[in-house]
Amino acid sequence: MRDEQFESLIKRAQNGEQEAKDLLVQNNLSLVWSIVHRFNNLTYDKEDIFQIGCIGLIKAIQKFDLNYQVQFSTYAVPIILGEIKRHFRDDGAIKVSRSLKELNSKIAQISEQFLIEHQRNITINELSQILQLPVHEIVLAMDSKYYPTSLSEPIYEKDGSSICVEDRIEDVQHFSVVDKITLQEELKKLSKKEQLLIQLRYYDELNQEEIAKIFHVSQVQISRMEKKIIEKLKKQFI
Repeated sequence: MRDEQFESLIKRAQNGEQEAKDLLVQNNLSLVWSIVHRFNNLTYDKEDIFQIGCIGLIKAIQKFDLNYQVQFSTYAVPIILGEIKRHFRDDGAIKVSRSLKELNSKIAQISEQFLIEHQRNITINELSQILQLPVHEIVLAMDSKYYPTSLSEPIYEKDGSSICVEDRIEDVQHFSVVDKITLQEELKKLSKKEQLLIQLRYYDELNQEEIAKIFHVSQVQISRMEKKIIEKLKKQFI
C-alpha cells in the first residue's frame, strides 16, 4: 500500500469511516496472525487469540499518529501483543509474580555484565543456557510489565498527603474530568516523540525494550528519555 493511500485511510478511519477501518484491518490481518503464532504453548484456541489481537489492531489504527514518523507495523506490533498479554493476565493465564520479577532482575544483571565483558548484547539462547531455564520463561520474564519506581516519587505534597505521577497517569479511566483535561493539556506541551513514549509506556503498557524497538534506539536511551519526561511533568504539575 502506497504511503498516500495509507495516510488517507488512517485519516478516514480515525474520522469514523467504517469502510476505511475495515480495509486497514483487512490489510493487516497477516500481521495479527504472525503475532498469534508466537503463543504456541498456551491452551487457548488460536482463533480466540486472533480475535483479541484484532482488538489491539483496531486500537493501533485509532491511536496511530502520522506525525510519529514510524512505520505503522512497527507501532502496531507491540500494541497487538500487549492486548493479547493483557487478556492473559486478566484471565489468569499470565501473572507477574514475585519470582518473575526476581528473574527479570537477574536477567538484567547478567545482561549488563555480559555486555561489559563481551561488548555485545546477550542473546535469549545464551541467557537460557546460563540460567538453565527454557527460552519461553526467559521471554516471559523479560516481557513482564510493571511501572518504574520513578512514578512513585511525589510531585506535590501538602498536609501529609502527596500526589504521584502514577496517580495522574496510571488509571486514566478513573480520572475526574478536571484531571483528564489538566493531564491532556500538559501532555500537549511535550514533543511528538515524548507524547508517543508516554502513550506507549503508560496507556498501552509497553515496556522500555518494546518502545526502544519502535524508536530504533537502546533501552538505556528510552529509560533516560522517560526520566526526563517525568521530571518535566513534575515541574508542570507543581
